[in-house]
Amino acid sequence: MILLRRTALAGVFAGGVTGLMTAPARAADFPSRQMNWIVPFPPGGSNDIFTRPVAAFVGERLGQPVVVENRGGAGGTIGGMTAARSKPDGCTLLVVNPSLTFASIVYAESGFDLMRDFAPVSGLAQVPVALVVNPSKIDAKDLASFLALARKSPGAINIGSSGLGTIPHLAIVLLQQRTGIQLTHVPYRGGGPALQDMMAGQIDATFAPLSTVASYVQSGRLRALAVAAPKREPVLPDVPTFAQAGVADFNVSTWYGLFAPEATPAAILDTLHGAVQAALADPSVKHIWAEQGAEPDLQSRAAFTDFVNHEVERWTRIAKTVGLPME
Repeated sequence: MILLRRTALAGVFAGGVTGLMTAPARAADFPSRQMNWIVPFPPGGSNDIFTRPVAAFVGERLGQPVVVENRGGAGGTIGGMTAARSKPDGCTLLVVNPSLTFASIVYAESGFDLMRDFAPVSGLAQVPVALVVNPSKIDAKDLASFLALARKSPGAINIGSSGLGTIPHLAIVLLQQRTGIQLTHVPYRGGGPALQDMMAGQIDATFAPLSTVASYVQSGRLRALAVAAPKREPVLPDVPTFAQAGVADFNVSTWYGLFAPEATPAAILDTLHGAVQAALADPSVKHIWAEQGAEPDLQSRAAFTDFVNHEVERWTRIAKTVGLPME
């Protein structure tokens, strides 16, 4: 398993005694200027929802403004390359969701590898995904009837995703592996377009984070068949988990986190982690997360590192079964 760095030891060994002398001095001055948090996706999506409130809180706590910069394109790799090449002083961070962990697999020319070129700072949120359908297209009131339809007509159900190698895509693969059904995957360039097409009747179903579909389910425009979480979610209390609906061990979440260039001193990473965790514990931020069906990520930096490693190992195994990268 590829392991993310937990401390600055790699930098110390590379730089010798000088690294030991200079890192604390830089950490003591942090932050000495404006901080930039790069969101490598277009504005208005869930990445923004889980970044901007925390950025405002952290800027106030640390005494320097935090500017959130949307730099989308190429599946997040343009913003990722910018952050990877930035000065490792804690003033430029990258907002990451699971699709960035596979950037070097899906995009051969991505120019960076998250596991090699970045160090974890803190998680922001974890949001379970739900299997949702257009009720005017799919006559299924629950997961069992959906699976029965799929078995009756293999490949007849068109299910969209936010793109090749994304968590919704790999959730589709996992569902097919666990249940033996055959669906027709329709990849989009983002979850928003997939949802728009589903509500317009162009596709039948999709996996999507609760933060993006809860309001549509509550209004009746979409129907949620199951939530990929260990327990029912308060934002959709009537929707069962996959385990409750008959598919065991099917927990899938979209997570969001902050990463810094790999050589950033550990003391700076710890300062940033503390400020982010203070933001996530703030009642106003917790309220926003609850409205989105999200849980604040209150893990230590070491635990967040372990979580990301586990997620990458798990989904890489599944990604290989569909032959990523794909042209």
